[in-house]
Amino acid sequence: MKTHFLSLLFLLLISMKAYSQAEFTISYSHAQTHVQVDENGYLKIFVSDSDLEKFKNQGYVRYSDFGAVGDGKTDDQNSIVGTHAFANGNSLNVKGDDEATYYIGGNDRKAIIQTDTDFGKASFIIDDRNVKNRTAPIFEVKSSLEPIKLEGIHSLKKGQNKLDLELDQAYLVTVSDTTVRRYIRFGLNQNNGYPQTDNFRIDKNGKIDSKSPIIWDFDQITEITALPIDKKNLKISGGHFTTIANQEESKYNYYSRNLLIRRSNVILDGIEHHVTEEGEHGAPYGGFITIQDCADVKVMNSIFTGHKTYSTIGRAGKPVSMGSYDLTVNRALNVSFINCSQTNDINDRTYWGIFGSNYSKNLLYDNCKLSRFDAHMGVANATIRNSELGHMGINAIGTGTLLVENSTINSGRLINLRSDYGSTWEGEFIIKDCVFKPTAGNVNQADLISGYYSGQHDFGYVCYMPETIKIINLTIEDSNHSPEYNGPMLFANFNSDRKDETYLEEFPYVITKKVILKNIKIKSGKQLGVSKNPVMFQKVEIEGLKK
Repeated sequence: MKTHFLSLLFLLLISMKAYSQAEFTISYSHAQTHVQVDENGYLKIFVSDSDLEKFKNQGYVRYSDFGAVGDGKTDDQNSIVGTHAFANGNSLNVKGDDEATYYIGGNDRKAIIQTDTDFGKASFIIDDRNVKNRTAPIFEVKSSLEPIKLEGIHSLKKGQNKLDLELDQAYLVTVSDTTVRRYIRFGLNQNNGYPQTDNFRIDKNGKIDSKSPIIWDFDQITEITALPIDKKNLKISGGHFTTIANQEESKYNYYSRNLLIRRSNVILDGIEHHVTEEGEHGAPYGGFITIQDCADVKVMNSIFTGHKTYSTIGRAGKPVSMGSYDLTVNRALNVSFINCSQTNDINDRTYWGIFGSNYSKNLLYDNCKLSRFDAHMGVANATIRNSELGHMGINAIGTGTLLVENSTINSGRLINLRSDYGSTWEGEFIIKDCVFKPTAGNVNQADLISGYYSGQHDFGYVCYMPETIKIINLTIEDSNHSPEYNGPMLFANFNSDRKDETYLEEFPYVITKKVILKNIKIKSGKQLGVSKNPVMFQKVEIEGLKK
């Protein structure tokens, strides 16, 4: 079931004031402060008059104030939900109890966070072994502002800079056209694509933020919604979370018992997430931190955990490894991960890459040590700086500028253009002051730009390689290589069947126009080659390549 918060409603009774919402009521009286569940499963939250005065004077409430035991065994979820419900209605902050360990069982109930929350040194155990709803978040950070429908907008153009609107504030606009299919996936997880979707930011005068441009033409619009962008930051800090992993059959039944952020202008600082009891099989995870339908979110000084990789049978009828994530970003703008790392080895291939994103713009890694950066169904503009990426490296498709700066990449590919979505990037790559350690130093092959494109599959869009690629001050640490290693390649063999100019692409690939190379150091002493398929890249202008 879903929790829908209504506006405050105070009822004057003889000795009690009640505050009603869809799945709980808050009552103020002489009774002791506590939380209970009625016969219909709704929460009844009672707050004594003396506690109400105390809470308002101190400006915050604790989970223990509403009955949380914190012994690691008693299910405290109802008390946690009740604490946040009361805090939201009274504009009070929430604090965890530093010595507490809160156990959260499998009930289908989420805590809505709308005020600053400091989990502190408290621990949380999220038990996924027997749950009623695997997709229900434990916490949802939600705006108190309501979305609006935009009337009179019937079409949009790629790169359009303004809507004919007058609004009360800035909004995040999400638009879709169900008659157009994009991201028609190729490979073992093939599908028929998804409706054309885009999101962008507008100010109160309808001006579109140039940093979140419209990337598609919309000849018609099926749905368009504007989500208000909160002006004030909401901060969530601290907390040590442990997920006891589900024991399901290894199928695509994603678990999302998580912290879901659906409010703009949120700072998440100092959170830590661990995973225990992963066995021989299990369903994948959609992200312990999921950021969705919002803008301007920072995740800072936090530690996460990569999930064990399980296999299943994909849509093509063949075995496929299932993506499982601790960090996910969907339909969001301006999301930053700053000083974040993970508990397990970023080069351990038994764990899936930790991060995935869809339909997002302006993503940032800064001073992070994580196993992967990945843009599935497109990203517009991404930056990775001062960071180290593990065995799954950088995987992306999208538009705009991909900047990789002062970072170390431990993967067989410096940047991989995802072949299941057409190995497409409409824009430019800038790589500077980086270290490339192909396969963490055990080198069989080393491709700077990797991908695959046959030209025979319709992805729902024209596929591009970056128009320009600038690689400046790159060190390739490939000294520890296998005997068959012939040296690094600028481009992978994107299509081994394209052996000469007679090869016909039903859906032509737009190849890179220019590459600029400066100060490329190769530790093995071998030369940088263009590609094992030189025919495909013979017209690319390459500046600075040693011959």
